[in-house]
Parts: sequence; C-alpha cells; structure tokens
Amino acid sequence: MTDNIEKHVLEAARDAYAAQGDLRRRRMRYKRFTYGDQWGDIVRDSRGALVREGDLMAAGGRPPLTNNLIRRLVKTIVGRWRTMAVESRRYDAPALYARLNSLAELDARMLEEFLISGCAIQRVSRENRVPAGSAVWVDNVSPRDFFVNAFSDPRGHDIRLVGMLHEMTPVELAARFGRKDRLRMAALLQRARAIAGGDGIPAEPLVRDSSGEDFARARSGYCRVIEIWTLDSAVAPSGVDISMGWHCRWMLPDGTLLDQYHSPFGHGSHPFAVKFYPLTDGEVHSFVEDVVEQQKYINRLVVLIDKMMGASAKGVLLFPMAQKSPLVSWEEIAERWSRTDGVIPVMGRGETLPTQIAGTGADAGAHRLLSLELKLFEDVSGVSNALLGQSSNAAGGAGLFDAQVRNSTIALADIFDTFESFLSDRDRRILLCGQSDSTPAATLPGKCTPTRDAAEEKCTTARVGDITNSTRTTRP
Repeated sequence: MTDNIEKHVLEAARDAYAAQGDLRRRRMRYKRFTYGDQWGDIVRDSRGALVREGDLMAAGGRPPLTNNLIRRLVKTIVGRWRTMAVESRRYDAPALYARLNSLAELDARMLEEFLISGCAIQRVSRENRVPAGSAVWVDNVSPRDFFVNAFSDPRGHDIRLVGMLHEMTPVELAARFGRKDRLRMAALLQRARAIAGGDGIPAEPLVRDSSGEDFARARSGYCRVIEIWTLDSAVAPSGVDISMGWHCRWMLPDGTLLDQYHSPFGHGSHPFAVKFYPLTDGEVHSFVEDVVEQQKYINRLVVLIDKMMGASAKGVLLFPMAQKSPLVSWEEIAERWSRTDGVIPVMGRGETLPTQIAGTGADAGAHRLLSLELKLFEDVSGVSNALLGQSSNAAGGAGLFDAQVRNSTIALADIFDTFESFLSDRDRRILLCGQSDSTPAATLPGKCTPTRDAAEEKCTTARVGDITNSTRTTRP
C-alpha cells in the first residue's frame, strides 16, 4: 500500500512538472528578450524551413540590430523598488535574518525574476550550513526547478502538491540522507556515484544551459533528488475525525524513498513562499510579456532605418554595359563600389559613364513611426521618463519632479503590492521557522528540525531497505 502511495506521489509530481512546460518555455523566451537575445524566435523562411529570426534577417542582407529597452525597463523598476525598501527600512528587523541571508540582494533578484516570468518562489528552511551553522536560510527557487499543482487562489490556499528538483553530488546526498549510519552512508554513496558517474568536482560552464531541463536527469556529476510536499489526510485514532497535514518526501527519480516526515515548521505548511501573477483563472502573465511585441517591432524599425540610411548614403549604381572592362566582373564592380576608396576601371567609350542614383529623406516616415512606437512602449509599460530620472520640464523644480515620480509609480503599484504580499508570506515563514532556533538542528541538513514517530521511521527505512537492509526504528 505504501509503495503505491509513493508511486502515485512521484507520478503526480512528474505530471505537475510536465504541465508547467509551457510556462517554462515562455519564461525562457522572456528572459532572452530581457537580456538582449531578441532575434531568437523561430520562424519559417520562404521555403517553409524553420530558422531563427535573426538568421533570416541576416540572410536577407539586413543585420539584426537590437535596441534593448526591456532591460532598461526592468533595471528601472528593480532600482525603484530597492530605493523604496531602503526608505522603509525593510531589512532592519533582526528576526528576519536579513544580513545572514543577504535578503536585500535575494529579493532584488527575485523581483527581477517576477517581472520576467511572473513567478516569485523562495524556500525557507532551517539548516546546517558552513560556516554559519544552524540557522534559518532563504533561497531563491528558479521556476525551471519548481513544480506545483494547478491553482488559482492568489494566496495559494488551494495548493495540494508542491516541490522542487535538487541536484546533489554523491557525497552531499550521502551526508544529507545517511543519518550518521556508516553502512547506510556507504550504500547511498555507492549508489549515488553510479548515478552521477563518480564523485569528482563536475566541470561545467559558468552559465547553466536551461534548454536541457529534465525531471529525472541532472547534469553530469550530479544526482537528481526530488523534494515533494503533499497535503495528506489521516483518520484519527478515534476513527471519527480526519486531520489534514503537510507531508514531505525526498525521492530519487526511480521511486526510491530517501526520507519522509511531517511538516516541522511552526506554520505547519510547506517551506515555499509562492506568488504567481496575476493568476486569473490560474494563468500566469508576466510584466515583460506585455512589451515583448513592442520591442520586436522597435527592432524591426531600427533595422529598416539602418537599411534606408545605407541606401540613401550609397544609392544605386547605373553602369552602362559598354563601359564594363573585361578585366573585372560585375561582382568585383559591386564590391569595389561599396568601398569608400574603391577604384572601378571603365572602357571610356561613348559619353555615358556610370551614374549613382541616391534618394534623400526616404526614412522620414520610419523615424516618425519609431518615435510613435517608443511612446507606445512607455505607455504599455507604465514606466515614464520621470521614473527613469528624465524630467520633461526642467523649469518645474524638484517638487514637480517628485510628484511626477510618485504618479509614475502608481502604474506599477499592482506589481509592487503583489510582490510585497509575497515577501510578507516569506517573512512569516522566517519568523515561525526561527522560533525553533533553541531546538537542536536536524540530523539531516536541509530541513527544519523534523520529528517523526517510530512507525513512520520504520516505514521510511523499509522503503530504502534495498539500499541499507536496515530495520532501525529510531533516529540516532
């Protein structure tokens, strides 16, 4: 019966992860646009083949130029939020472990993720970490490694399954789940080495490739460990009442149960603070999503203006065939003409010589259209020149400028308030988890002082019996 439950839980986690595939793909696209790769969309060429939009543009003789306004937009909003956080002295409370966790930096990066993907996820736990020891730790969680059941309540009250994917080295896996049992640790280490291909330090690039995400497989040199939290029900000993509680399982992708325990936190829930935006009918739509198409059109206009400027500067060359020297080909003539210091030999017969035809002012309409698109980009994003630090009326004084900044912030009030509600939930979890600081840290690093009864311990050991062959029923 227990095996069936664990199999069902693992399959439910796998299904939840697969269901968020579209969200992860859209996040990757918006992240590309934010950090400058804005010509990477896949389109069809004239023959119907799938190519990158930038390659198609280059094949047509137009360099794929980029005028990245999204990055400036995101930096402006994050900068404004950090200024507001300093003014409100948000991180001065010692109980929030702000300095230990560098919460100001973590939250700024989390807001950046929130603007890009519409997802804000942090994990709050009490762990042993070098060199600080046992403390409450906060970690940003990437949507790439996160899964949750479909939910539509902005508060997350209808979440029933939640978890994340971990990558651990063989030594780390054995240390976390060995319970200070030498035989168990040796067995876990042997199995983890077989999965990871050894326990050396993995050689990997600085930037992790997100295109190879997989529920079951980790990067080379690591083991995939899945942390799954479920809201379970149990019948009370009286047989009348039914209790609900959060239960955690740490599993390998093959279904091996490494550990399990009931929620040890003061709030009695899972360790994740989760906020998806706006969650209308359960849908996630980010701030960056609103301006991506405007950004694409601006880039196309920039390329068009560049092409027009080049054509206006050089024009079209009318070259009479009678003037062509047999010593040069038409390709050589075109190549020499494109250079500023090129020399083109002509026959010199007749009165008609090569003539350049150049147009002027052909790009005036494109310039006006670009100005209109830039204004639309500002209107759609809600970030005005005042918020960017650019005063539209220098004679108005500092008071007028401050009023313009406050008015500009109103357009972003929903974003800021939603993120603040996420941080409030996170802070509550920190405080409730920190109340157990007087309790010795868990034997297993990575969770907040878990407790279990003898029956549950025996059940856990039985699930990894193929590794340890142990029947111990008490925690060492």
